[in-house]
Amino acid sequence: MTASPSASDAELTPSAPPPSRRRWPRIVTAALVAVVVAIGVGTTALQFGLPWWMQEGDRNHVYESDAGSQRYQVHLPPQHDGTARLPVVMAIHGCAMTGYGWNSMKSTTQFNSLADREGFIVVYPTQRIFRSAINCWNSTDPREQHRQTGEPALLAGVARQVVEKYDADPDQVHVAGASSGAGTAVILGATYPDVFATVTSVAGGEYGLDQVDPDDPDATPPLDTARQAWAQMGSRARQVPLLVIQGQEDEVVPPLVATRLVEHWTGVGDLVDDGLPNDSLDQTEETVSVPAAAGRHAYAHSMIKAPNGTSIVEAYRVQRMGHAWPGPDGDGRYTDHAGPDASELVWEFAKRHPMK
Repeated sequence: MTASPSASDAELTPSAPPPSRRRWPRIVTAALVAVVVAIGVGTTALQFGLPWWMQEGDRNHVYESDAGSQRYQVHLPPQHDGTARLPVVMAIHGCAMTGYGWNSMKSTTQFNSLADREGFIVVYPTQRIFRSAINCWNSTDPREQHRQTGEPALLAGVARQVVEKYDADPDQVHVAGASSGAGTAVILGATYPDVFATVTSVAGGEYGLDQVDPDDPDATPPLDTARQAWAQMGSRARQVPLLVIQGQEDEVVPPLVATRLVEHWTGVGDLVDDGLPNDSLDQTEETVSVPAAAGRHAYAHSMIKAPNGTSIVEAYRVQRMGHAWPGPDGDGRYTDHAGPDASELVWEFAKRHPMK
């Protein structure tokens, strides 16, 4: 028979905590895990889209190299049937955007419908998660401005992979960017002129823009950064045609940045010709003004041409437009339906300038 514990023994025996107190740490931990998982799932959905956002002809891919990994989406038009090598347009998003998720370059540009009509492949890279606080491309970081490293190496690798996988035309690979993506597009023109036939900058700036003081831009002439861009081209140097589209009321990327970009890239072409900034190309410039119409902004279209009539740099300066990708059908936070159709302009420019 077991003896009952004495009163003193009962006082020395610790009592078990109430069941409810023991459950709280587990409940809190489970809640935190659920929140983290929800944030992760939500971030992934915003960044890479949801399955039902895919359109016919869309394919998701990941490019892997020593420089890292890069996710991107490809849109194949109906003309991709193995009978012809199609051109490629890479569209690089700006800050607070994605390639093909939320507020995407895909929906902003509406390139897919244009590609289906005209017969070219579209590529939408999307910035890697947590590489930037607001999902920018790091075009103002000197570490991201060189061949075979960082973002330029990844994006050029994506372009090459698309050409190989989908048997695209390597002489008709074009890149267009918006805002920080425009800066990256210009960097690609300097670092990989052997990959990209043309460059389009919508609300973007020159190679080495981080060296330009906004309060004293004249302290760094465009020719200074042009020399650096030309040096990046190295033995691959060629005159890469550039299209510039700029809103004249852009407060994020002021019009002066576009003016500098035109001068900068014209200087690059001059240096490519004979290594000297001597206007050896004998270029001419002409400008056509288009007045405002009902629901449409006025704009000026300037062309800097070689003696044979081929344009080297073209620029659209759009009145009453801010920091936006212009076009009548764009769907996103940074669109302007009253501006000229930037996507159409990109494609028309690309068709006129295959790699030479």
